[in-house]
Amino acid sequence: MTYKPESENLKRFLCSALILILAFSMTVSAYAAKSKTEINREKAKSEEKLKEAQSEVSEAAENVETAQEEMAQTEEQLTSIISAIQIIEGEMDAKAVEIEQAKKDFEAAKEKEDGLYDDMCQRIRYIYENGDSSQTYLKIFLESKDMADFLNKQKYTSQLYEFDKKLLEEYREAKDEVYQRELALQVDLDELDEERATYEEQQDELEKIIDEQRGKIENFEGVLSSAREKASEYKKQINEQNAQIRKIEQEEAAKKKAEEEARKKAEEEAARKKAEEEKKKQEQQEQQAQEESGEEEEVGETEEQEEEESSGGGGTGSEIASYAQQFIGNPYVSGGTSLTDGCDCSGFTFSVYKHFGYSIPRTSWEQQSCGRGVSYSDAQPGDIMCYAGHVGIYIGNGMIVHASTPATGIKTTPATYREILAVRRVV
Repeated sequence: MTYKPESENLKRFLCSALILILAFSMTVSAYAAKSKTEINREKAKSEEKLKEAQSEVSEAAENVETAQEEMAQTEEQLTSIISAIQIIEGEMDAKAVEIEQAKKDFEAAKEKEDGLYDDMCQRIRYIYENGDSSQTYLKIFLESKDMADFLNKQKYTSQLYEFDKKLLEEYREAKDEVYQRELALQVDLDELDEERATYEEQQDELEKIIDEQRGKIENFEGVLSSAREKASEYKKQINEQNAQIRKIEQEEAAKKKAEEEARKKAEEEAARKKAEEEKKKQEQQEQQAQEESGEEEEVGETEEQEEEESSGGGGTGSEIASYAQQFIGNPYVSGGTSLTDGCDCSGFTFSVYKHFGYSIPRTSWEQQSCGRGVSYSDAQPGDIMCYAGHVGIYIGNGMIVHASTPATGIKTTPATYREILAVRRVV
């Protein structure tokens, strides 16, 4: 009887032990599953943050690169404009020297004219003070040795008056010519001054843009550095989490392998169906080819004719030059491309060529590289004449048509009125 309670106690002890072991196993399993889930969630969050950081790095790097490219292009434009301003200032200095010389020539001619005029007046006054012309001739007759000497002196006196008169007219014409040359030089100087003012405004704008772009680059570089630090931190977290969930990655690899096999199988099936369809289509084409073999030559000839006709178009250089001259007198508008309402120099050439189906760059400094280069001695109507910050269209006989300045608009000018940097032929 005493053994039975001990047996029951043993049974109770064993049951309790089994319960504790089962409970402990369930706790461990639950803890392991929970830990794996938490790590997986943390990894997902870390990967999402890493993607965001990498996106920030990529975007910041692109912004830095874009800003640097924009600043480089702006600096190139600024360099071109500064070069144009320097050339224009050099031309203005040369024009100023010519104007100063013209003024000196004008003063010298005027002084010479006044001297000749005074000399003639003194001779006329002398004649009147010594009597009328009959007395003068009488005096010449009395002082002459003979009749031949008298005729020679009388002829010399008449020739002297005519010489004075002719010489005075020549100096007046020379003085007027010098004065007109001075006016023309002043007009050229005014036009150059307007162009310089326009380029100086563009220079100020470009310098402001460069300052803004430089500030953007500094800001983008700061963002880039911060984004790289974040990306490095999240990448480190992911590496640590990957070390804890290698089993999950193995399962994902197995799953991926199964999906890859399924995909290959699907591709093979699709390729097989496609091959059958292509084979069927090829058989149909071969059948149609036999029926249409007689018509292909005619179709080929028609297509060749259409291709030859479509390859035409455009216009000759003379047609371009003639068309451009239709707009003489129309206004100059900075940045404009309208041949009627207003355009600048490069907008004028751009729109004229566009009318004939030719595509050339928009700005004057880009147009200096379009088409192919030729020498000025070989220039033909329709060629683009390139100057420092300016372009025009050659129309022949040493003349160009161009959108000159806001004061003069579209007009014709001698091609060599400024230094020619390049002659470009597009046609």
